[in-house]
Amino acid sequence: MPTLEHNALVEMFREHPELAPHWLATLFHLDVPPHTSVGVVESSLDQLIPVEFRADLVLELRDASGALVLAIVVEVQRDMDPDKKFSWPTYVTVVRARKRCGTVVLVVAPDVGVASWAAESIDLGLGLGHVEPLVLGPAVVPEITDPAEAEKDAELAVLSAVAHGNGPNGLTVVKAALVALGRLDQEHAMVYFQVIWSGLREPMRRALEALVMERQIEGEERFPFVRELMDRSKLAGLREGELKGLREGELKGLREGELKGLREGELKGKRDTLLRLLARAGIALTANESARIHACADIAVLDRWIDNVLGAKTATDVLS
Repeated sequence: MPTLEHNALVEMFREHPELAPHWLATLFHLDVPPHTSVGVVESSLDQLIPVEFRADLVLELRDASGALVLAIVVEVQRDMDPDKKFSWPTYVTVVRARKRCGTVVLVVAPDVGVASWAAESIDLGLGLGHVEPLVLGPAVVPEITDPAEAEKDAELAVLSAVAHGNGPNGLTVVKAALVALGRLDQEHAMVYFQVIWSGLREPMRRALEALVMERQIEGEERFPFVRELMDRSKLAGLREGELKGLREGELKGLREGELKGLREGELKGKRDTLLRLLARAGIALTANESARIHACADIAVLDRWIDNVLGAKTATDVLS
């Protein structure tokens, strides 16, 4: 099931579809056809491809006359999935046949192993034809360590932090990305930071926590959710045995009011994210459905509803 991090990367391209052809030209050095518009058309793909072959997003590039010049199927891949070796060629051939234009698959795969697997040429049979996915992974996404460069392309800086955040220059890359988040509104910055944070391994998380606590992250004070997410992660990491081993005085230090406020903040963030995704998907809510979302106090349920938005047609599909 798609995760919040998966959906956030899909939303990046939904909100900024021009990123896909721009990165094809600048990162893959491909001759992208001249075009004047890039549109999101994943809804029309529902009629083209059976439910078991459902892409994350489909973009259409059109020239000044309105003619289609290229279709880009965007897929976010965080794990290896053998089924994709069959579905990706399906996307290319079906969309190409129906749209009568060139079609490529662009796979966003931050993990180096997944990216290497996704980039393998897919043989269609007897070596007579093949599909080569274009993969946005660590080998293609640059290490952006300069905050000024990161601010010029915040979304690429986020991908850089996800792809290289655990590498030798990981901390510098993440710091540059956090500076870039400063030019975004808090809602987008919060989602992007969660994507970055979820991809960091424990040693890098501890190093980032130390910098935040020492207030060595430029502009970090503008994003209170950074500390909140780190605090939640610490609480989740306290295994039952560790909790039992805490001294009574340390337990008293976790005041009930602070924990309650932390939980309420997380619940509000989840509700806001869900409502925003529903609005962008064009899914209308009845008064009862809206009240049900606002009254939900179960984080796991809200996470499930957020995941359900992808591919949903009605509020009933989401709130199941």
